Formats: sequence, C-alpha cells, structure tokens
Amino acid sequence: MMKQQRVRNSKSEEGIALLISIFVLLLISVVAIALIVSSGTESALAGNYRSSTGVYNAAIAGLEEVRARLRPSTPISFKNTDPAFLPSGGASLVPCAPVYMINPLGGENVTPWVPGSTYADTEFNQEFAGICGLPNPSPSTLSIWNRNPLNGLPFPGPLYKWVRINGVTEQSLKLDVVTYDGRVDDAVPIYYDGTFNNNGSGSEVLELTALAVLPNGSQKLVQYLAAPTPLNLNFNAALTLDGSNMQPNVQFTVPNTSNFSVRGNDQYSAGSCNPGPGVVNAVGYSDASDSTITSAIKAGPSPTPDRRPNYSGVTATLDVVPVTVSGNLQTVGGLNALVQTISQNADVVVNGNATQSNMPPAMSASNPMTIVINGDLTFNGWHGTGYGLLLVTGTFTFDPDATWNGIVLVIGKGKIYSHQGGTGQLNGVVFLASTLDSSGNPLPPSSPPGTPNFDFTSSSGSNGVYYSSCWIQAAMPVAGYTILSFHEIAQ
Repeated sequence: MMKQQRVRNSKSEEGIALLISIFVLLLISVVAIALIVSSGTESALAGNYRSSTGVYNAAIAGLEEVRARLRPSTPISFKNTDPAFLPSGGASLVPCAPVYMINPLGGENVTPWVPGSTYADTEFNQEFAGICGLPNPSPSTLSIWNRNPLNGLPFPGPLYKWVRINGVTEQSLKLDVVTYDGRVDDAVPIYYDGTFNNNGSGSEVLELTALAVLPNGSQKLVQYLAAPTPLNLNFNAALTLDGSNMQPNVQFTVPNTSNFSVRGNDQYSAGSCNPGPGVVNAVGYSDASDSTITSAIKAGPSPTPDRRPNYSGVTATLDVVPVTVSGNLQTVGGLNALVQTISQNADVVVNGNATQSNMPPAMSASNPMTIVINGDLTFNGWHGTGYGLLLVTGTFTFDPDATWNGIVLVIGKGKIYSHQGGTGQLNGVVFLASTLDSSGNPLPPSSPPGTPNFDFTSSSGSNGVYYSSCWIQAAMPVAGYTILSFHEIAQ
C-alpha cells in the first residue's frame, strides 16, 4: 500500500518538473528575443545618428566653403575664380536676386531654381512669400569639388548639393531686428556695422542656405546669417607717430617748401561719399613727454622759418598734439597682431622688397585694394595713384610725384622717407609705428612701440598729408565673414 503511494507521488512530481522546464525555456526565449530587438534598435539608432551627423556635416561644409570663398584674399575666392559671380565681393546682392554655388557630384543635374526638380529650393519661396519669387534661372557657379584638379581626387567631396547666397530683410527673416517697432514690415536690405541697421552703414548681411542629401535619402537644410567684420581702425590725426620712446631722438624732418602741409580737416570725396565737417588733429604723437616734436615741425629753413598754418586741424594754427591711439595699437604685440590680421585678409602680399611694379593693376578708385609689403617699398619715378590700404613693414621710400588715396600704415621699421621733388600727396591717413629697437631687433610684445621716423628731407617736394574720412572708409579692409546666426530648417 505504501509502495503504491510512493509511485503516485513520483508521477505527480514528474509533471511539475515538465511545467517548470517549459516556463524556463519560455522565459529564456523572451529574454533572447528582447536582446535581439534591443540590438536591432541600437543598430538602427546608430545608423540614424551616423546619417544625421554625416548629412549635417556635409551641409556645414557647403556653408563654410562659401564663407571662405567670400573672402577676396583666399586663392579659391569667388573674386579669383568667378569674378562676375559676386560683383563687389557680394556686397551688391539684393534680397530678391539670389545666386547659387552648386555641387553636382557624379554628373547629376542640380538646378535648385527649377520648381519640382530633384533638389529644388522650396525654402526661398517660403521666406520671401509676398516679396518676390525665385528667379529662374538664377546665376550659379561650381563648388571647388567640381573644378580641376580637385574633381580628379580619388575620394568624393562633401555631399551637399547647393548653397544659396542672398540678402535679407525683416520681412524675409520674419524678425524685427532693425526698427524694433514690433512689426516685420521692412523690405529694405539689412546691414551690419556691429549692430543691424537698414541705413547702409557697414556691410550687407548675407543669408547662406545649404542643402545636403545622402545616398540613403537623408537630408539636411542649414542656414547662416553672415557679414564681413570691418577692422574699424580709428585715427585721431592725419599723421600719427605712435611710440613712447621718442625723446630725445625724435625723428621728424619736413621739406623746406611751403607747399608741404598736414591737414586734419576732412576733404576729398570717394565714390558716393562726400567729406563731412569733422576735423581731426593734423599731427598726433603718442608720447606726451616729447617736447621736441613741435619745434622740429615749425623750425624750417628760409624762406619759411615758421609754418604754423601748414599744420592745421582742430587748431587752425599749429595743430601738433599728443593723441591717444586705439588700445590694440599701444603695444608691440597689438601692432603685430594688426599686421597679421591685415595680411590674412589682404588682396596682395609681397614677401620681400618691392617697387611700384608690384602695385596691382586692378587697383582703382572704384576698386581700392589691401596691399601688404613685408619688406621695403620704394616708389621711384612713379606718377601713378594708389587706392586702398598700404601696409609696409620695412622702410617706405615715397616718390612725391605719386599719390596715395586711402590708409598708409608703416609698422615694423616705422620709417617713411622722401628725398625728391614732386607734387603728389597722401590723402586719407598716415600711421607710423616701430616695433623694433635701435639695433633692428624685435621689441617685447608687451612694450610700447619704439621711435617712428618721418623723414621728408629739405629737398623733398611732396604736398603733404591730408585727412579724408571717405578714403579711410573706402580703404578699410574686412576681417572675414562673421557668423551672426545659425539654425537648422525643419523639412
């Protein structure tokens, strides 16, 4: 009897073990399936992230290429590769006249201005709805990735398709960024001079919009607002001698002709700019302890031993006074940084000594240029006129038959020299600063500049230096395009 009971209990336990085994297998299967699903989800997320990152980087690459090519000093600039694509470097772009840089990799057809095309630009019509429509066709140029020898590289370029460049208004931005009147009804192009304005002060704000598309269909539309940032150099005198080590060896020599003057009253037009009533000092020097410079200027040989009226500006008689130069021009380090910034954005850089033959033929009254001479510059027998910013790190030997309209910076040796007769003149501003000691060695970056040298010998016949705010403005270079805003556009 007891044996039969044990058999029944054993059979009962065998059924429970089976159920437990099935449950454990089911649990393991669920966990395995969950792991497989989780792994697939993570792979999908990683793939989506790679696509999103890749298409984002491709779009940014397009924006950055345009931003680099807007700088006229770069070898790949639109000014160098496509002179007619962006007249005046892009400053004349009006909001309703966009242009495109296209990147048709693999021979594909990229025509964003054509409605319904593969890579059509639908964003422009959304921004400018009620203002204007997209011109068809729009002016276009190729990206650097579609030009020899780059298109022969064994690897593809960034996969953006196009970048649109256009001006903007409050209406197109749908933002009250200028008038602050609570309305976005201003259709005037927006400019930037440190703040947004619509009075034409500074440079026009450009909108850069890029579309990137990957082979898997991932797309990204991103946008910059950008504007060139001016250097905004301020000058308190027509002729500035920047240096705190001038006494007792001040070097200022003037010719014995009464025609030579330094005038601080604003004069001479440039383009549409006309001189205003503003007046600056005639001659300014930064070392207030130097008492010898005044006598050096007014003590001229016969027949004009006292030429006080020849140096007029804020003061109608002898206007030769200590002035405060801009903060970055008070130290050798600041002056060297200015030279580097100007060199990076120059139209022409000559490394070595130069003459008038190195002046660019494209330079004109309507096209002032930034020219850097890393060495001595000698004008000899030149009866021409220069336009723009001229930076010389060595000695500038000036032939007074020549004329320069714009900004003349002699920073390094800090010496300008003239010894011939002539009737040319310097219109705009002249600034001298020495970053070298008396032995020609570089001064410490934190030290004030050394002794500048203005040496127009008694036999020099120049008409002198005349302040002109118009030519200063026309010659002022810009330090690249600054990003004012950035955002992704939902599609």
